[in-house]
Amino acid sequence: MKVVITGSLGNISKPLVKELVQKGHTVTVISSNSDKQKDIEALGATAAIGVLEDVDFLVSIFTGADAVYAMIPPNFVTTDSRAYYQQIGRNYMQAIRQTGVKRVVHLSSWGAHLDKGTGFILGSHDAECLLNELKDVAVTHLRAGFIYYNLYNFADMIKRTGFIRSNYGDDDKIVMVAPEDIASAAAEELVTVGTGVNVRYVASGEYTAREAASILGAAIGKPDLKWITVSNEQMQAGMEQHGVPAHIITNSIELGASIHNGTLKEDYELHKPLTIGKVKLEDFAKDFAVAFAKN
Repeated sequence: MKVVITGSLGNISKPLVKELVQKGHTVTVISSNSDKQKDIEALGATAAIGVLEDVDFLVSIFTGADAVYAMIPPNFVTTDSRAYYQQIGRNYMQAIRQTGVKRVVHLSSWGAHLDKGTGFILGSHDAECLLNELKDVAVTHLRAGFIYYNLYNFADMIKRTGFIRSNYGDDDKIVMVAPEDIASAAAEELVTVGTGVNVRYVASGEYTAREAASILGAAIGKPDLKWITVSNEQMQAGMEQHGVPAHIITNSIELGASIHNGTLKEDYELHKPLTIGKVKLEDFAKDFAVAFAKN
C-alpha cells in the first residue's frame, strides 16, 4: 500500500513509519522541517517537505495514496487552538476529497466526543466532525488517552516542590497510553479495509493519579511522591505566577477539570478497547527517570 504519514518523525509517527516500512508498504512522510529529510529517508520512506496549512501541497502528496494517517500537531503559540485544529481539519478534508483517498486514520483523543468543557481537546472534537463529513471514505478516529510523554511536563515541578499538583490528582483515574502503542494501532488500522466512520480507543493502562505518582516516584528515587489535587483557582494562580499565557491556562484548567469530574472518560468507559497496549507506565518510568536525572 501507498501510505502518507503526517507528524514528521514525532513520538508516534516515527515508530509508525518504521512498522509500515518493515511490512513492505510504500511510505511518504510529511514534515515541515527540511532537516528531517535524511532521517526520513534513512528509515526507508520518502520525505515530503511542506506545511499542513498549504492545501495544494497536501493534494500533491495525497494523490495516489491508498491511506493517510492524519494527525494535527499541537500548536501552543496560537491563542485560538480550536480555530487552528479546524483549519488543519478542513485542509485534510479538502485534500482527501480532491484526491479520492479511501482510507483515513485520524489521531484524536479521549474526550473528543464532547463539544465543550475539555480545553485543548475541543480541537480534536472539531476535527472529527469535519472528517465525518467525508463520503465514501473509511475513517477511523484513534482516541488516544493521556500520552505518557505529557508526564515530562511535571518534572520541573517535582524538582521544585517535591510533588505534582494540578486540578486533578489523588484518586482521579487517568487513561494513559504509550506512543508506541498508538503507532501499532494506527499501523493496524491503516492497512485494514474499513467502511464508514469508526472510533477506536487506544490505551496502555488505567491508573489513578496516586498510582502514577507512586510509579514515577519509585523510578526517580522519591517513593513518597504525591499527586495532589488543588482547586481550579489555585491551579490558575500557580500558572499565572510562572508566566503561563492566559489561553494555555484556560485550556489546561478545563481539561484538568474534565478529568477530575469524570466527564472526559465517560465514552471511553462505554467503548473500552478489547486489547490494551503493551507498554506500561512502569516501562515509561525508566525513561522518565533518565530525563529527570539530566535536567
